[in-house]
Amino acid sequence: MQIRVTATEPQARYLNLKCKFPAFIAGFGTGKSETMCNSALLDSLEGGSDSLVALYEPTYDLVRLILAPRMEEKLIDWGIRYKYNKAENIIYTSSGQMGDFVLRTLDNPARIVGYESFRAKIDEIDTLKQEHASEAWIKIIARNRQRPRTYTDTSGKPMNTVGIFSTPEGFRFVYDRWVKNRKDGYEMVQASTMSNPFLPDDYVQSLRDSYPPQLIEAYLQGEFVNLTSGTVYPQFDRNLNHSDEEYKTGEPAHVGMDFNVGKMSAIIHVERNGDPIAVGEILGAYDTPEMIRLIKQRLWRETSSGEFEKLCEIYVYPDASGGSRKTVNAGTSDIALLRDAGFHVMADSKNPPVRDRINSVNAMFCNAEGERRYKVNTKLCPIYTEAREQQIYNKQGEPDKTHDKDHPNDAADYYIYNKFPLVRPMAAMLIRRRR
Repeated sequence: MQIRVTATEPQARYLNLKCKFPAFIAGFGTGKSETMCNSALLDSLEGGSDSLVALYEPTYDLVRLILAPRMEEKLIDWGIRYKYNKAENIIYTSSGQMGDFVLRTLDNPARIVGYESFRAKIDEIDTLKQEHASEAWIKIIARNRQRPRTYTDTSGKPMNTVGIFSTPEGFRFVYDRWVKNRKDGYEMVQASTMSNPFLPDDYVQSLRDSYPPQLIEAYLQGEFVNLTSGTVYPQFDRNLNHSDEEYKTGEPAHVGMDFNVGKMSAIIHVERNGDPIAVGEILGAYDTPEMIRLIKQRLWRETSSGEFEKLCEIYVYPDASGGSRKTVNAGTSDIALLRDAGFHVMADSKNPPVRDRINSVNAMFCNAEGERRYKVNTKLCPIYTEAREQQIYNKQGEPDKTHDKDHPNDAADYYIYNKFPLVRPMAAMLIRRRR
């Protein structure tokens, strides 16, 4: 079977690597998924009809909505008859020259059992925490031991290779294995977004408009940069991000809220010309009923009877855990209390990944083009301002939560991520396919 593969220069270099553990480390839009699928198909041809190639994604959604459709497209393009068993997540081919493909996730490494693979491909392993990635890596290597009777060495590669395809996520698993502690057999090709000539003309500029500067080297250039040191919000500047704007009676209020008994936090925002401005802080409330009362006192009018006259619409963006948290009444969740108070509750089913939330906020404080969309009235929000300046990463690379700088930041972050999310191109593709 004669197969022609169209590849960019970095993709071609990766496909021609002859090491045990090749890595394709690249920015957004460089064709990592395309390269992974092409590599899997070429390996399957080399392994023959008796071979099994394993492909791994971080989550089941990525398997179902991205990987499986992409593999099906490639098989159709190559003229290979196949059957996709969705229950088993295995693609069986009907070719006498090509083997089968097992599609698995990395979310639970303990489930990587029950089969032997000829070669393996791992997508976006650096999105996992380092300990999780290491555990998955060991499991995958252990399963990667098949010796197909139909194998014919046509590439000069070792029998059982494991390739990875990932965007660099700071100094994590990939950096540790392929750079810092690199051993024989570990080789890497790095690619920038600009290496792909098939991208839309405005693709790179749209990333620069959306992402904060510290991510551009990683997500455009495919470089390893420290994403978890120093302050958590380096793009915030109390002078450049300051606004003198104040809340005007009657306008809609957008309140980010973090649930913590005795340390509840709420940051009040307005939106002007489509951009958010923090104009007030309510910190240290003991519980949800007290926070509700304080918000109403700030934004509505208290009557002589102790009730409140509604003066504006209040949209609350709470910590998603409030859907199950019951800090006061065992029969009523905190989110239900907010709804009962007359607020519009904009709650997601679960909180966003911490890094995605932080990246969204940093991009709003300042993107790679120097635009600052998120402003703060630092005079009206003094403690919130200090929290943005002072929260740091701990030794585990997570935002420090030992100095109470996290509560006001988390509160505002839930609102910013809900209204102004920073969506990865892969996630955007996933959403488009879902529709």
